[in-house]
Amino acid sequence: MSRLAELFDRTRGEGRAALVGYLPAGFPSVPGGVAAMRAMVDAGVDVLEVGLPYSDPLMDGPVIQRAAEIALAGRTTTHDVLATVEQVATSGAPTLVMTYWNPVERFGVDAFAAALAKAGGAGVITPDLVPDEAGPWLAAVDAAGVDPVFLVAPSSTPERIALVAAACRGFVYAASTMGVTGVREVVSVQAHDLVARVRAATTIPVCVGLGVSTGDQAAEVASYADGVIVGSAFVRCILEAPDEAAGVRAAAELAGELAEGVRRPARSG
Repeated sequence: MSRLAELFDRTRGEGRAALVGYLPAGFPSVPGGVAAMRAMVDAGVDVLEVGLPYSDPLMDGPVIQRAAEIALAGRTTTHDVLATVEQVATSGAPTLVMTYWNPVERFGVDAFAAALAKAGGAGVITPDLVPDEAGPWLAAVDAAGVDPVFLVAPSSTPERIALVAAACRGFVYAASTMGVTGVREVVSVQAHDLVARVRAATTIPVCVGLGVSTGDQAAEVASYADGVIVGSAFVRCILEAPDEAAGVRAAAELAGELAEGVRRPARSG
């Protein structure tokens, strides 16, 4: 059983959803990002997503784009991303990399999967890679013992959902809305229906991302999903902080609020 599978078994046993927190590696600096992610775990984040900064992030909204720009201006490399994984994975939280496909292909498909496994990574989310075109990647992560995670969206057909779910291990990433990432006042009403449609196709966990930024929103999503993914809200609180230390504290405070949200009673689904 993979580390992600063990984690979701535990959170299901506790009658709650898992909290998944995202930050790009190298933001606000490489050591600052590591410190923030460790603080997030200490405050209640169950799973970490380490973003690989990329110059053409098609899915990311302006907040995460700005963080990626800062990381790239600081000359963050793929090796820095792997070093970040190695350091934060010792926190005990299963740690994934979220990356666009081009950096993986440039690094080497087999080499990236093997290097991530060596660093202690539990999985990889590839938002712009579809399972139909992922044969070599699926072989590489299978050999490395790393969980591949793909995305479904509200527009996904039942056939597409079944195909994506069959290729995923760890969890299925359900994008709650069409469009780019970003904090929203209200989580999309389409998310509940999407989770139900994914569950009709698979028994592995379903995590909802895009838009969650408060404890109340986390509680809402946690009432029907297996995991709540939060990225832009963590990035924003660090961007708005006057210095790295304050950013770490702000990320920890937000993690505590979100962790309380996913632990509220009355899960329904």
